[in-house]
Amino acid sequence: MGVVIVDRSTVRSFVSDETAFNKSVEERFAALDLNSDGVLSRSELRRAFESFRLLETHFGVDVAAPPPSEITVLYDSIFEKFDCDHSGTVDLQEFKSEMRNVMLAIADGLGSAPIQIAIEDDGQSFLQQAADLEAKKIEIALASSAPPQK
Repeated sequence: MGVVIVDRSTVRSFVSDETAFNKSVEERFAALDLNSDGVLSRSELRRAFESFRLLETHFGVDVAAPPPSEITVLYDSIFEKFDCDHSGTVDLQEFKSEMRNVMLAIADGLGSAPIQIAIEDDGQSFLQQAADLEAKKIEIALASSAPPQK
């Protein structure tokens, strides 16, 4: 586990940086595309969402899990949101478009006050990548405004 400090501008800056955002999304898509067929199946996307541990809201405290049928309905509705053309698979452009929407919704939810978020140290978190991009920009700005060394 690691901790990042982010706010709305951190995430929006990451999403608006086409090079950084596209690279991150393309890498995540490739990692999720287990059979390398260029699209995500319902099961590939479900495995991805299961790895996000979206249903673990009680920080390690055992609680009754929703019935499997409710979980299936939840994951199916998420898949339908990503599958914009209703082809039964999610291609890279659909994935990129919906991840952009997700990240912008997160940004809007964060607001302008910086908050700390605990994340996995796997290097795949979009929020970690957003924070890293912001840190790199700050480092470059500081380096360019520093007085010359004597």
